[in-house]
Amino acid sequence: MFKKVTAGVMSIALGATILAGCSSSNEADGKVTLELFSNKSESIQTYKGLIKEFEKKNPDIKIKLEAPPEAETVLKTRLTKNDLPDLMSIAGNATYGELGRAGVLNDFSDSESVKGIQPSYVDMIGRLVGPDEKGVFGLPYASNANAVIYNKEKFEKLGLQVPKTWDEFVAALDKAKAAGEIPIYFTLKDAWTGMIAWNSLGANIAGEDFAEKKNDGKASFVENYDEVADKMMTLTQYGHKDNMGVAYGDGNNAFANGKGVFYLQGNWAIPEILKANPDMKLGVFPMPVTNDPAKNKLVSGVDVLLTMNKDTEHKEEAQKFIDFMMNKEIAKRYIDEQKAFSAIEGVYQEDAVFEGIKGNFESGAITSFPDHYYPAGMGAENLVQEYLIKKDKQKSLEKLDKEWEKVSNR
Repeated sequence: MFKKVTAGVMSIALGATILAGCSSSNEADGKVTLELFSNKSESIQTYKGLIKEFEKKNPDIKIKLEAPPEAETVLKTRLTKNDLPDLMSIAGNATYGELGRAGVLNDFSDSESVKGIQPSYVDMIGRLVGPDEKGVFGLPYASNANAVIYNKEKFEKLGLQVPKTWDEFVAALDKAKAAGEIPIYFTLKDAWTGMIAWNSLGANIAGEDFAEKKNDGKASFVENYDEVADKMMTLTQYGHKDNMGVAYGDGNNAFANGKGVFYLQGNWAIPEILKANPDMKLGVFPMPVTNDPAKNKLVSGVDVLLTMNKDTEHKEEAQKFIDFMMNKEIAKRYIDEQKAFSAIEGVYQEDAVFEGIKGNFESGAITSFPDHYYPAGMGAENLVQEYLIKKDKQKSLEKLDKEWEKVSNR
């Protein structure tokens, strides 16, 4: 999902710093400097390594990486100030849709690169921009998946089997609880982490076309998300004493140190957990949302797409960097380091940790992130967090509907 916007007022100051002139420039030494803006803190080290290699091959081009906290907010501010970066590595979500509709991104429709991308992901980002804008304004690069991550050691000790249905999942949670374990380690202090379960539930229960129907007045949270809200609340009953008090980073460390049997996160959390405990044995499986295994799909979306500012003064150099990134060898290195999946055809994730969801990618039992199609600026993660705190289902679902309409009618 699009995520990784860490809380903090720093973003305003940081945004101001960035605005103070990071766009491309010709330096005195004759090098062209391009700014690469990323919304993912997890990929900073991977990008640093790749940038080094690119600069070695292209000594006339310097890439300056910016990955600020609250990246989405910073990017939107820069859009209003007409100060977009040359290159962007961003999520395929509502913010991308907004940029696409604003007409500020390069159109890659005729680019060779598009031909090598899995069509389902190109279609996914096309739906974000909407039918009124014709063009491909970004290149899907890495995809992600919402999964149930589990501690293999604890899992085996408890004698658990990978659940295929909702009832089997709840039974596994009950068994973990009875054994004195924390069944699910929650990190709901960071509101976005609640969207992992919400999206898995929503996509499989309300369907991936919910946003379309909602905009046409044929669906609503009140009518279509009742079961989602119930199951979400059920899951939180299997947390720890302070579900709302632990943030994402602390949760990764806690889970790495043996707290919890299950962890509801995306594949992006795996490198972070292994950083804290390299010897940990992890497994993953799609959340079994319904009691019909055939209906349980893995939620996957475009975690990273590459795009460029339509008006960059250095289009040729920016395209060079994109071509470098789209190279299969480089794409493979990116997904290996980031424990992600490639949107590029023929580039496969072979890490054994993903054995439990590999089949979904191969058979196409995949559905997209519902909240990627929610209106930008709706703040769904905060509304879901509020629901989990106040536990008033009716009021919360009504509020989600109201906020959607409010933002859509602006």
